[in-house]
Amino acid sequence: MSDDVVMKDQATASLSVSSLSPTPLHHLKEITSIIETGSYTKEVRRIARAVRLTFALRRKLTASILSTFLDYVLAPSAEPRAKLSSFLPNNPREGDREMEVDTATSVFQPSAGKHLVPELEIYCYFVVLLFLIDHKRYDAAKACSSASIVRLKSLNRRTVDVMASRLYFYYSLSYELTGELAEIRGNLLALHRIATLRHDELGQETLLNLLLRNYLHYNLYDQAEKLRSKAQRFEAHSNQQFCRYLFYLGKIRTIQLEYTDAKESLLQAARKAPSAARGFRILCNKWAVIVRLLLGEIPERTVFMQRGMDKALRPYFELTNAVRIGDLELFRNVAEKFDTTFNRDRTHNLIVRLRHNVIRTGLRNISISYSRISLADVAKKLRLNSASPVADAESIVAKAIRDGAIDASLDHANGWMVSKETGDIYSTNEPQLAFNSRIAFCLNMHNEAVRALRFPPNTHKEKESAEKRRERHQQEQELAKHIAEEDDDDF
Repeated sequence: MSDDVVMKDQATASLSVSSLSPTPLHHLKEITSIIETGSYTKEVRRIARAVRLTFALRRKLTASILSTFLDYVLAPSAEPRAKLSSFLPNNPREGDREMEVDTATSVFQPSAGKHLVPELEIYCYFVVLLFLIDHKRYDAAKACSSASIVRLKSLNRRTVDVMASRLYFYYSLSYELTGELAEIRGNLLALHRIATLRHDELGQETLLNLLLRNYLHYNLYDQAEKLRSKAQRFEAHSNQQFCRYLFYLGKIRTIQLEYTDAKESLLQAARKAPSAARGFRILCNKWAVIVRLLLGEIPERTVFMQRGMDKALRPYFELTNAVRIGDLELFRNVAEKFDTTFNRDRTHNLIVRLRHNVIRTGLRNISISYSRISLADVAKKLRLNSASPVADAESIVAKAIRDGAIDASLDHANGWMVSKETGDIYSTNEPQLAFNSRIAFCLNMHNEAVRALRFPPNTHKEKESAEKRRERHQQEQELAKHIAEEDDDDF
């Protein structure tokens, strides 16, 4: 009997706890109040906080929850209400709808008499668009994002800028997922011009990255560089957008053969990216590995052994190993084995460029190992498969000597490559250049950290009141009088 009583008490306690736990509808109502407060007080940080809370909630959103939320926020006769409801599925599961709606009926009552602030309307577009993309309803997401962009063009409020930048991103993403990214390029350019005229710096940042992504998606690198060079630059407002910009800049610089600048941009993007953005960091590391190989550097093994990245970076690890050894046959086998991966990552054209580096690395190893070697043996060791391997080996060795890759000379009469003795590297300027690059990197990181510091706003502009000014003058007069008396005593 006592056991039955204890079990009943535990059951009632668990029911009371579950009934008190907040539902997604309650969270949406709290976010709504945060947005309203931010709209009335014109505090952008509150809108940003509402967006962060929504991302934490996005996996729990369902069609029935969103339908109830739209009933709460928007008037039934409002045009956005009918438009947004048309994007949601018509027949959500009845069991889920009854359970979710009944738990919040007492809290969520329609707010028909309340004045709707524009921020809330944009937020409704935002949550519906998130739901549609998460549930892979890309055609509906495309229509919803287009409607939200039309509404955004008529709003010039700084409190909308945070949500507008997110809507721009999902607008581009929905068209990219449906394979129609080229259709919105003109619209993105118009939106970038509007954001510039309105001094919406976060919107400019986001739209510039979307335009660069749009151009690079279709391999329009020259147009991307022209846009990037002419676009207005300012201090980054979003770390995520700055990381994307650095990545796109690194890709452009790589295609333009500016490998040093590309390496710096790609490594900085990988370092600044948040740890949760694993896919982005993997992509940055893939391009950075290729760029470093093109520069003649061999990436450290730790680059390929980072947590959660070792499997994705395995093809690039084997490629690096082939370049390090200088084995042309192994390089060909790796390129053929992972051809699908390299094409998907859009690095296949860069890997074709690496063939010359593989030959040069193998030639450098040969020059270090042999003081004198025939060109026929050089061709055999480099595994040159051509009609005249000796002639190809001679031209390769001559070009490497001219470029300074190896310290050797050619004996054309006897068909030999004669290597010179290796000198002391510390007698050259290379150690000084290496230290200079490290010092510049550390100073750059320090300057970025100082710029990222946050200070209370307008502390240097605070005006002292009349009472404080009077007290300060009185203290200064007393101090001057005291100093004068001390001077008289000294005399």
